[in-house]
Amino acid sequence: MAEQDKPLEEPMAKPPEGNITSDDKLWALLAYVFSPIIPIVVLLLEDKKGRPFIKAHNAQALAAGVVAMAIVIVVGVIPVVQCVTPLLGLAAWVLLIYWGIQAYNGNYVTIPVITDFVKQRGWA
Repeated sequence: MAEQDKPLEEPMAKPPEGNITSDDKLWALLAYVFSPIIPIVVLLLEDKKGRPFIKAHNAQALAAGVVAMAIVIVVGVIPVVQCVTPLLGLAAWVLLIYWGIQAYNGNYVTIPVITDFVKQRGWA
């Protein structure tokens, strides 16, 4: 086989497409962008919370959103660094949007510490 005939590898591993619908991808994106509100709503929707792709992303989005909010609140009450609180909140939201876009592209996202935490508890 010639070098140019080899298939190119994708930069991020994609799961099998057979069971992931465009609706699943949209809910995963919304879970990250509007975390923690949409992940809580998804937990209340019987038809959504059982879908494997949504379940994996929803649990991570909820945990990431709660952690981001907690960090912003803690930094916000420290008088010396209150000026960076809005920038920190914006950076956290941009990161959540990035993970949401990755989910919308059909990828499973690995968030340092949070992914392992969620999987160890069986939430995803």
